[in-house]
Amino acid sequence: MVMKENLAASMNAKLVGSGKETLVLAHGYGGEQSVWDKVVPLLSARRRVLLFDWCFSGAAKDPSLYNPNNYSSYDGFADDLICVMEEMEVTSCVFVGHSMSGMIGCIASSKRPDLFTRLLLVGASPRYLNQEEEGYKGGFDSSDIEEMLSSIGSKFEQWAPAFASVVVDAADPISVEKFAVSLKKMGPQTALSLAKTVFLSDHRSVLDKVVVPCNIIQTRNDAVVPLAVVEYMQSAIKGGCEVDIIDSEGHFPHLTAHLQFVQVLDRILGC
Repeated sequence: MVMKENLAASMNAKLVGSGKETLVLAHGYGGEQSVWDKVVPLLSARRRVLLFDWCFSGAAKDPSLYNPNNYSSYDGFADDLICVMEEMEVTSCVFVGHSMSGMIGCIASSKRPDLFTRLLLVGASPRYLNQEEEGYKGGFDSSDIEEMLSSIGSKFEQWAPAFASVVVDAADPISVEKFAVSLKKMGPQTALSLAKTVFLSDHRSVLDKVVVPCNIIQTRNDAVVPLAVVEYMQSAIKGGCEVDIIDSEGHFPHLTAHLQFVQVLDRILGC
């Protein structure tokens, strides 16, 4: 692991709130830390909350931080997470990772279990591609991924709002637009290279290395992560895993069902 100087500043890391417990909130593909805006005031009333923008985010201060060669797998992101936590002097946390960040947290916890007391995996998946020979249902066929990558590469400005309208609950058009804007800020080159890393990845082998207690938080209908993936992850995570299903649609419960989302976190954390 190569330590990077001033990474926390470049990734807009900040601590808000107060309390003995620290939550680390990590956004997913196409997002930025503002995706947590609805839940931070509620969570930070009783806890410290660490927020940051991944290097691929359009909100990151230094766009040159994201080099596709260095982030062709989630390992580079896991190292960045550990680095940011150390720079911000966070020695123990409950990690809340949305989408790709869920698996990044799993990898980071396998490298440094001392930093994590619990993982809360929100809409996470170790593999998006179906694998018929193993009976694994990730939610996407190869043709689905190929079509998506082609659209990102050839018509990014049209793809971003279309993708947002599929993955965010359509009953909340403000949140759909918020995510579409965030996606566009990534730019087509970053969006394409990172989509390849995310949607072609297979991190199933990581799950039995996770010894930290986990909770999976999922909506009842997620176009990105089917419930079959949730069942697979629950059975594969070595450290023990409970599942909470939020009665809402879409891949972003912290945006579109934020009160239910906070209620689930409070129950898990005993508040």
